[in-house]
Amino acid sequence: MPTYNYRGRNRAGKEVKGSMDALTVDGAADALIANQVTPIDIKLEGGENDLGFEWLSALFRSNDISEIEHITFSRQMYNLTKAGIPLDRALRGLEGSITNNALKTILKDMLANLERGNNLSDTLRQHPKVFNDLYVNLVRVGESTGRLDLAFQDLARYMEIERNTSQQLKSAVRYPTFVLIAMGGALAVVTVFVIPAFSGVFAKLGDKIPWQTQALVNTSEFIINFWPLLLVLTGLGAIVFRLWTGTAAGGLTWDRIKLRMPVVGSVFERIALARFSKTFSIMSRAGVPIVTALSVVSDVVGNRFIASKVLGMGDGVSRGESLYLTAQRTEIFLPLVLQMISVGEESGNLPELLDEVSEFYDSEVEYDLSKLTTAIEPILIMFIAVLVLILALGVFLPIWDLAGGQY
Repeated sequence: MPTYNYRGRNRAGKEVKGSMDALTVDGAADALIANQVTPIDIKLEGGENDLGFEWLSALFRSNDISEIEHITFSRQMYNLTKAGIPLDRALRGLEGSITNNALKTILKDMLANLERGNNLSDTLRQHPKVFNDLYVNLVRVGESTGRLDLAFQDLARYMEIERNTSQQLKSAVRYPTFVLIAMGGALAVVTVFVIPAFSGVFAKLGDKIPWQTQALVNTSEFIINFWPLLLVLTGLGAIVFRLWTGTAAGGLTWDRIKLRMPVVGSVFERIALARFSKTFSIMSRAGVPIVTALSVVSDVVGNRFIASKVLGMGDGVSRGESLYLTAQRTEIFLPLVLQMISVGEESGNLPELLDEVSEFYDSEVEYDLSKLTTAIEPILIMFIAVLVLILALGVFLPIWDLAGGQY
């Protein structure tokens, strides 16, 4: 196990030095924080950092902030703030232990802003690509209530659930994606190499060539002769589609279409509603006003159509309507969910009941994702059967004719 030399400060502010065994730099930092030592500098003993090869390690460091690093940062901030360590010391300690260049730069900027007297939430808002409105607003509430540790704890839990859902979705679509890629590759080989090899044989039939075979030959010749044009048209189509979905009207329409897709539409909808429930519960528990909370929630549900419904709920609440009536008008919630919102609003236990709604949608999403591959398999099998039938009819019918068969 590698040995790391560290330098840090204990709870009394006194500088401490030493060495410890850990698997990674982050592991050493976590161990120091657990021992109430804020790390300032951690270096691998006898490693590249001691031999002047800092440029080599920096070359392999990522400039993107991954989900794991984001979650780890929130978890570390929770532990540090819970231990009562001042924010400047906490950030300075984290800066010394983090190897990601992008996150290290952000921490330096945050530390400089704190030293100029800015609030942590205002500092986070200057990095919207890393810290969204949900993150900033919860940190602001934590600062105002003196419970910043709970804000970071809620954020870490929320991101962990989101990451788990994302991994489940990727796992569910991995097999169908692999099958489609394999089918596309096989179809390309048949179109470019197999059918042209048979074209000489097909030509002997003259006008007697079956229409299925003629269609395959024409398709193969068109693809071979005009494949650059097809690539350009495909690229232009992708660009136009991307630009269209980037507009307000186009994005709203596309997200609405996604909810109506067979098999996967219900999964997209439940994932969005699960995000709504989790996020709204966290914001309500933190004491954020309902209208503000709904506005923030609309930015994180991940579907612009449902986001427009959530914003409509905020408009209704601002006019004095109850949350239950505005939620009922959206027509996106199940009766059971509407009932729980109504009971929570009347009893004052809305965050707790929203947690139950979130758990309900999470279980539904988990079940849907576990069955997604099973539901897609018959569609893939039918698609493969149709392709095989087309190829079989196109290739073998003229061969049977040459052999004296009938068609």
